[in-house]
Amino acid sequence: MQQAIPNMYLALDVGERRIGVAKANDIARIASPLTTLERSEDTPSELARIIHDEGITALVVGLPRNLNGEPTNQTRAVEEFVAGLHNVLTVPVHWQDEALTSRKAEAELEARGKPYTKGDIDALSATYILEDFLRDHPKEGEDA
Repeated sequence: MQQAIPNMYLALDVGERRIGVAKANDIARIASPLTTLERSEDTPSELARIIHDEGITALVVGLPRNLNGEPTNQTRAVEEFVAGLHNVLTVPVHWQDEALTSRKAEAELEARGKPYTKGDIDALSATYILEDFLRDHPKEGEDA
Protein backbone atom coordinates (compact mmCIF):
# COMPACT_ATOMS: atom_id res chain seq x y z
CA MET A 1 0.00 0.00 0.00
CA GLN A 2 1.40 3.33 -1.05
CA GLN A 3 1.47 6.19 1.42
CA ALA A 4 0.00 9.48 0.32
CA ILE A 5 2.40 12.36 -0.09
CA PRO A 6 1.35 15.03 2.39
CA ASN A 7 0.32 18.48 1.31
CA MET A 8 2.62 21.04 2.88
CA TYR A 9 1.05 24.37 3.78
CA LEU A 10 2.71 27.72 4.36
CA ALA A 11 0.65 30.40 6.08
CA LEU A 12 1.30 34.13 5.97
CA ASP A 13 0.19 36.87 8.33
CA VAL A 14 0.97 39.87 6.13
CA GLY A 15 1.54 43.16 7.89
CA GLU A 16 2.89 46.52 6.79
CA ARG A 17 6.40 45.85 8.16
CA ARG A 18 6.59 42.11 8.78
CA ILE A 19 5.16 38.81 7.57
CA GLY A 20 4.61 36.02 10.06
CA VAL A 21 5.19 32.60 8.52
CA ALA A 22 3.99 29.20 9.75
CA LYS A 23 3.88 25.72 8.24
CA ALA A 24 2.03 22.43 8.58
CA ASN A 25 1.29 19.29 6.63
CA ASP A 26 -2.08 17.69 6.15
CA ILE A 27 -1.11 14.43 7.84
CA ALA A 28 -0.04 15.66 11.29
CA ARG A 29 -2.15 18.82 10.84
CA ILE A 30 -0.15 20.64 13.50
CA ALA A 31 0.80 24.18 12.57
CA SER A 32 3.99 25.68 13.93
CA PRO A 33 5.69 29.07 13.59
CA LEU A 34 8.48 29.05 11.02
CA THR A 35 9.89 32.57 10.83
CA THR A 36 9.10 36.25 10.50
CA LEU A 37 10.20 38.16 7.41
CA GLU A 38 10.87 41.88 7.34
CA ARG A 39 9.07 43.24 4.28
CA SER A 40 11.44 44.47 1.59
CA GLU A 41 11.98 44.22 -2.13
CA ASP A 42 13.55 40.79 -1.43
CA THR A 43 10.40 39.41 0.23
CA PRO A 44 9.02 37.70 -2.91
CA SER A 45 12.28 35.84 -3.52
CA GLU A 46 12.54 34.94 0.19
CA LEU A 47 9.04 33.45 0.04
CA ALA A 48 9.89 31.57 -3.18
CA ARG A 49 12.96 30.11 -1.46
CA ILE A 50 10.94 29.02 1.58
CA ILE A 51 8.27 27.46 -0.64
CA HIS A 52 10.96 25.51 -2.51
CA ASP A 53 13.06 24.54 0.52
CA GLU A 54 10.08 23.42 2.63
CA GLY A 55 8.35 21.53 -0.20
CA ILE A 56 5.25 23.71 0.13
CA THR A 57 2.26 22.68 -2.00
CA ALA A 58 -0.19 25.45 -1.00
CA LEU A 59 -0.09 28.93 0.47
CA VAL A 60 -2.64 30.13 3.05
CA VAL A 61 -2.87 33.89 3.48
CA GLY A 62 -4.63 35.59 6.36
CA LEU A 63 -7.34 37.91 5.09
CA PRO A 64 -7.87 40.89 7.38
CA ARG A 65 -11.38 42.29 7.65
CA ASN A 66 -13.21 44.33 10.22
CA LEU A 67 -15.31 42.64 12.90
CA ASN A 68 -18.37 42.88 10.63
CA GLY A 69 -16.49 40.85 8.00
CA GLU A 70 -16.17 43.80 5.64
CA PRO A 71 -12.97 44.65 3.73
CA THR A 72 -10.64 47.32 5.09
CA ASN A 73 -7.66 49.21 3.72
CA GLN A 74 -5.46 46.42 5.11
CA THR A 75 -7.56 43.85 3.21
CA ARG A 76 -6.75 45.61 -0.04
CA ALA A 77 -3.08 45.98 0.91
CA VAL A 78 -2.75 42.24 1.56
CA GLU A 79 -4.58 41.37 -1.67
CA GLU A 80 -2.23 43.68 -3.60
CA PHE A 81 0.81 42.13 -1.90
CA VAL A 82 -0.28 38.62 -2.86
CA ALA A 83 -1.10 39.73 -6.43
CA GLY A 84 2.47 41.05 -6.62
CA LEU A 85 3.78 37.56 -5.86
CA HIS A 86 2.28 36.02 -9.01
CA ASN A 87 5.69 35.91 -10.72
CA VAL A 88 7.26 33.79 -7.96
CA LEU A 89 4.36 31.69 -6.70
CA THR A 90 4.34 28.11 -7.92
CA VAL A 91 1.56 26.95 -5.59
CA PRO A 92 -2.15 27.71 -5.20
CA VAL A 93 -3.22 30.45 -2.77
CA HIS A 94 -6.03 30.01 -0.25
CA TRP A 95 -7.50 32.85 1.79
CA GLN A 96 -8.35 32.44 5.48
CA ASP A 97 -10.09 34.91 7.76
CA GLU A 98 -7.56 36.16 10.29
CA ALA A 99 -9.97 37.81 12.73
CA LEU A 100 -8.36 38.38 16.13
CA THR A 101 -5.39 36.06 15.49
CA SER A 102 -2.84 38.74 16.43
CA ARG A 103 -4.65 39.53 19.67
CA LYS A 104 -4.86 35.83 20.51
CA ALA A 105 -1.15 35.39 19.77
CA GLU A 106 -0.16 38.36 21.92
CA ALA A 107 -2.32 37.10 24.80
CA GLU A 108 -0.74 33.64 24.60
CA LEU A 109 2.80 35.03 24.54
CA GLU A 110 1.99 37.38 27.43
CA ALA A 111 0.62 34.44 29.45
CA ARG A 112 3.91 32.56 29.00
CA GLY A 113 5.62 35.28 31.02
CA LYS A 114 8.74 35.35 28.84
CA PRO A 115 10.03 38.18 26.65
CA TYR A 116 8.73 38.21 23.08
CA THR A 117 8.94 40.42 20.01
CA LYS A 118 6.41 41.71 17.51
CA GLY A 119 7.87 39.14 15.12
CA ASP A 120 6.97 36.39 17.58
CA ILE A 121 3.37 37.67 17.58
CA ASP A 122 3.31 37.67 13.75
CA ALA A 123 4.65 34.10 13.45
CA LEU A 124 2.25 32.78 16.09
CA SER A 125 -0.61 34.63 14.39
CA ALA A 126 0.30 32.86 11.11
CA THR A 127 0.12 29.59 13.06
CA TYR A 128 -3.43 30.37 14.19
CA ILE A 129 -4.39 31.29 10.62
CA LEU A 130 -3.11 27.91 9.46
CA GLU A 131 -4.82 26.04 12.30
CA ASP A 132 -8.12 27.72 11.35
CA PHE A 133 -7.60 26.77 7.69
CA LEU A 134 -6.87 23.14 8.57
CA ARG A 135 -9.93 23.03 10.84
CA ASP A 136 -12.13 24.51 8.11
CA HIS A 137 -10.73 22.13 5.45
CA PRO A 138 -10.74 18.61 6.91
CA LYS A 139 -9.04 15.73 5.15
CA GLU A 140 -11.27 13.43 3.17
CA GLY A 141 -13.15 11.17 5.52
CA GLU A 142 -13.00 13.63 8.45
CA ASP A 143 -15.85 15.70 9.77
CA ALA A 144 -15.44 19.48 9.86
